[in-house]
Amino acid sequence: MNKKIIPAAAVAIAIGIIVAVLGMDNFSNNTTPEISKNEKLGLVINSPQSQITLQEFDEIYTKAASTGIGRSNVYMFWDLIEPQKGEYAWERYDTIMALNEKNDLKVTLYFSLINGKTLGPFPSWIGKPSLISVSEDNLARVLDAVLSRYHIIDSVIIAGGTDEHFRYQEQEIPVYEKLFNNVYDQIKENHPGVKIGNSFGLNNALNKNLEDLIQQLSFGDFVAITYRPTDTLNEINKTPQEAIDDLRQFNENTDKKIAIFEISWSTSDFVLGSTESQSQFVEEFYRFYDEFEEDFEFVTWYRLYDRPEGSCDVDESTLEGTVTLGNSTFVIQRLGSYICNAGLLTVDDISKPSWNEFSNQIKSIT
Repeated sequence: MNKKIIPAAAVAIAIGIIVAVLGMDNFSNNTTPEISKNEKLGLVINSPQSQITLQEFDEIYTKAASTGIGRSNVYMFWDLIEPQKGEYAWERYDTIMALNEKNDLKVTLYFSLINGKTLGPFPSWIGKPSLISVSEDNLARVLDAVLSRYHIIDSVIIAGGTDEHFRYQEQEIPVYEKLFNNVYDQIKENHPGVKIGNSFGLNNALNKNLEDLIQQLSFGDFVAITYRPTDTLNEINKTPQEAIDDLRQFNENTDKKIAIFEISWSTSDFVLGSTESQSQFVEEFYRFYDEFEEDFEFVTWYRLYDRPEGSCDVDESTLEGTVTLGNSTFVIQRLGSYICNAGLLTVDDISKPSWNEFSNQIKSIT
């Protein structure tokens, strides 16, 4: 796929394309051993490399599911799923969904109507619409088709980086609220059990005092957040306990249930991370979650594996926060390094201390 997209999505979509090409004929028939699962606890399941066989990816899913997680994220883009109006390209997503279903995992679907600063990506037959010209009926139709095919999806996030998108476009909030509510109502008619919301970058909101925007845009069933403990330069600037304090304060000031779409801590020393601080944060985060479990819709750790250095490309147009000419390379390099080293396992499949801590915490909560 010759496209730069937000880092989390890039990982999942790239893997989906590769394994889908291989087909399902070699899909393992072995069933996952019976493990107690907690549907509120998730993990973004990825491969450490871009080239992978279906059998290898099957084994990765089995490893992730062995911890007791009960969900994962799937990142879906409109231009990939419906390249022609009314004609759906299911193959790449069928493989990913089959692996989730085999391992008894619910799915949080990210459908990128809003993708940070940008809209879409949209199929070519839609063009490049403004927010006010996005067809509510078309959006509801494609989401209905997806949810009708994949019954393991129980949560949908329509917009990500919502705070950053509306930071300088607050006049468009009523337009988006109308669109969201109309699509929400249509989806609920056929899929009443599916919950729908928007996602916000909590670290970005805290760094730029955008908390009020989160409150204004918290439409739907939950308020979803991504969180990494970084400053505006994408360097880790908090202790694990200070990061928990951020989450605790947000929880206290939010009326709706919180869905943590992606939460992470990098081990890259380039951004002031370490294996020790990551493991400590994993421990403290899941203790915090256990204490306030009723306040959360779900929480999903980002992510299983590291990626090779330099492979976590970031599209500057989707980058959260203001990137000026003088420091854009500096900021983007650090974000890429943070993301590439945010896994619980290394690219060589070596467990970091956080992997055992994560597994133990999930099992203790489950």
